[in-house]
Amino acid sequence: MEKKNLTTYDICSLQEHVKKTFHHSPDLYFYEMKRNDSSILFIYLKNLVDFNEINQTILPTIINLTSDRSVNLAELLYQLPTTRATLTGDMEDVINKLLDGYVFLFTSEAEQGLLINVTKKVERSLEKAETESLVFGPKISFTESLSTNISIIRQNIISEDLCTEKMVVGKKNETEIRIVYLKGMADEDIVQSIREKINSLQVNDILDTSVLAQLIEDNSYSIFPQFVQTELPDRVTYSVERGMVAVFVDRSPMVLLGPASLFNFFESTEDVYMRWNMGSFIRFLRYITMFLSVILTPAYVAIITYHYEMIPSTLLVSLGESRSKVPFTPIFEALLLEVMIELLREAGARLPTKVGQTMGIVGGIVLGQAAVEAGFTSNILIIVVALSALGSFTAPSYLMGTAVRVTRFPILILAGIWGGIGISLGLCFLLIHLIRLTSVGVPYLKPVYPFDKNHALNTIFRMPVHLIRTNPNKKGFFSFHQYTSQDIDE
Repeated sequence: MEKKNLTTYDICSLQEHVKKTFHHSPDLYFYEMKRNDSSILFIYLKNLVDFNEINQTILPTIINLTSDRSVNLAELLYQLPTTRATLTGDMEDVINKLLDGYVFLFTSEAEQGLLINVTKKVERSLEKAETESLVFGPKISFTESLSTNISIIRQNIISEDLCTEKMVVGKKNETEIRIVYLKGMADEDIVQSIREKINSLQVNDILDTSVLAQLIEDNSYSIFPQFVQTELPDRVTYSVERGMVAVFVDRSPMVLLGPASLFNFFESTEDVYMRWNMGSFIRFLRYITMFLSVILTPAYVAIITYHYEMIPSTLLVSLGESRSKVPFTPIFEALLLEVMIELLREAGARLPTKVGQTMGIVGGIVLGQAAVEAGFTSNILIIVVALSALGSFTAPSYLMGTAVRVTRFPILILAGIWGGIGISLGLCFLLIHLIRLTSVGVPYLKPVYPFDKNHALNTIFRMPVHLIRTNPNKKGFFSFHQYTSQDIDE
């Protein structure tokens, strides 16, 4: 800014300076109003303001001023029926507020101008969650409005201990970020660590929550997500009440939850809404299917290539007949089908909903049948690859499901090179990576490593509600307690 103080401007020079600052934007609007032998200049960006509020609140108040002298902006501030107005003499503050949807009032006689918040918010209404579908429980999701998202959490967590810290990130385009946690439940060291990571960011803009997650992760080179991303208010409520920290980003419908362990990505709030035995079965099923998703296709390639002795003799005959017309090696055949599945999945995700579903079903059937008849692959491998793909889709987290599918490819290549030894080598590297990985300084495999039998039990299974007492320690995990009649009375 060439000039910082409004006292150096009159109405004409101020208009020229603002026009130059906004590069003569056609959205910039000036309106000069005559009142009591003085002029009041209105400046605003017409796409960002609510004209009804200007016409019904600001203009009638100015007209009703009965003073014969020039309009006093300080007097006008107290006459306006709004609390969203302030006086300022800083030109830089004026420019920033205009970009936020304020209208600026200025007179040549005044040393300060009047900023009034008349922002017209463009936001969608609360809708059903799209990326995280549930059978039981609330169906609404967050929106792109930060104030709406915070109000939802305020309604769900009615407590004076709910803290919402405001931060601003971005050199060119400032983005508001909120850190939400429960005082006394969340670990203060973790909150401070997240706060420092966000404060240290030197970026021009934060486009979305997922971008922020990549910037503040402990290991940005890992394919495994280190923050849970969710659009469900009930999941955020459930997690914050148990000691996790939520990070909201303006203009993003997704919320970050941390610190996150590997097992958090296989949990769903639906497990809580269901009976404990059904919830435990489904949660345990997810772990099994995700492991099979990683190991099934590499195991097929290793057995077919190096370990024929492991195949039962009755199955070996049908397997030999199935592969007799396939000219490719098992590793090439498996990679071909895996890439085909990924192409179908990506095409189905990018097309409109109804067309995408049809594309996935019809494309899978047609391509699979054509590949078998053309001799590109065997029937048994199609079954194995299909089971692996289904297993990766059982993860409630889209990011974790994608990470599992990517992990399958290097293990598949190792299986084609060294067989069972290659699979063991790949799994060892994977396990070492997960052990070394952390989320906001907390081990990624906690509470399995370091092992805590009480917490690990409720991580793998969904324990009965009467055995769980929501009294987390300073790290935010559950402690177990058998309720008595005295507890119930209290």
